[in-house]
Amino acid sequence: MSAISSVRKIRATGIETPLLREDEGNIAVLTLNRPQARNTLSEATLAALRAELAEISGHAHVRAVIIAAKGPVFSAGHDLKELTAHRTDADGGRAYTQELIASCSAMMMDILRLPQPAIAAVEGTATAAGCQLVATCDLAVASATAKFATPGVHIGLFCSTPMVALSRSVARKPAMEMLLTGDTIDAKEAGRIGLINHVVEAGMAREQALQLARRIAAKSKAVVKLGKEAFYRQIEMSIADAYDYASKVMVQNMMLGDAAEGMSAFIDKRAAKWEDC
Repeated sequence: MSAISSVRKIRATGIETPLLREDEGNIAVLTLNRPQARNTLSEATLAALRAELAEISGHAHVRAVIIAAKGPVFSAGHDLKELTAHRTDADGGRAYTQELIASCSAMMMDILRLPQPAIAAVEGTATAAGCQLVATCDLAVASATAKFATPGVHIGLFCSTPMVALSRSVARKPAMEMLLTGDTIDAKEAGRIGLINHVVEAGMAREQALQLARRIAAKSKAVVKLGKEAFYRQIEMSIADAYDYASKVMVQNMMLGDAAEGMSAFIDKRAAKWEDC
């Protein structure tokens, strides 16, 4: 099922659409749309995100993706009401919980595997799996009033899956402090530890994310795709393996038509004309 048909089906049943999409030129903007439920990553929201990401992944026109949210909360993570409702299942909710967590993890991997860069635009609070979503995006822009936390320890639920993205986004000790204390950090601290790239004035996160996306979109799509994939592959390797792999990628990149065009344009002091523009 395509992303568009998935959204239409939700509308047809009378249920509020959990995710909105609008295209700003060649930038796709996905907006979490359950502010009354703190934009929790419900079953329906995860399904809508996965559908849209799948459609965007194969869309030749889209050069970058922005993930934003309506309301004062970017995302409060999993819908605890949805999870606890299954405590009365025969297995105590184990199967449902396993399926939901697996779906959330798969959605995070969808973002990493997107050929296009994904940018989080955070105006409000991002906690638990909402913080995980920010950490998973390739880049993040946040309002000066935004806050971040992995607060699971407060309710006896260690943020294990958010830990995966957080520990790969920030240094170990800041990550452990967030996970062990559950304390909330502000946007300035999130920038200092590397969870986000830029802190902007309140109300400007989406616009600043769009400006960043447009700068990336002006580059060769083929090169950006190659580079994003290589970044995530090499970062899990030993340094020797990483250099061996990156050297092969560099040669592959040099053989691309856009590389030849880019170098010629640099030498000729003119703007490059990418093959996929």
